[in-house]
Amino acid sequence: MKAVISTVTEASVTVDGEVVGAVDGNRDGAGRGALLALIGVGRDDDPDAWRTVARKIAELRILRPAAGPEGSDGQGDPDTDARRDAGAVDNGAEVLVVSQFTLLGATARGRRPSWSAAAPGDVAEPVIDRIVADLRERGLRVETGVFGAQMSVSSVNDGPYTVLVEA
Repeated sequence: MKAVISTVTEASVTVDGEVVGAVDGNRDGAGRGALLALIGVGRDDDPDAWRTVARKIAELRILRPAAGPEGSDGQGDPDTDARRDAGAVDNGAEVLVVSQFTLLGATARGRRPSWSAAAPGDVAEPVIDRIVADLRERGLRVETGVFGAQMSVSSVNDGPYTVLVEA
């Protein structure tokens, strides 16, 4: 399983001209931040790999601390503001989860990626659903794309700051 996690100021998914999921890192003015998580489920993934990916999305310290009494207001000490020392759960950040089997594309040979390592839809969709449910159980506001649909994903990266998680 692979996940590409980016800190974003905002991100959205559109299907057939309709926004089906959107996050805003400053929705309530507290500067909580937001994450865009593109997730590819592999055919040979460990059955519990989704737990690692969900935990990393929720806990990786890749966000600036939220504004307020316990966090940076984005206007103070540049050293404090620049430090990314909060996770999504710490800040109550929003998360946009998008299934993306193309992360499993093998490109070592030839000019056309091979998708043979990607799990079929009937296997991958419940895994994505488990990750989303886990994040929501942690109290996060989670939006999603539409599994298997042709999606347009828009994002405004914050940093840019992007990490690859492999489980």
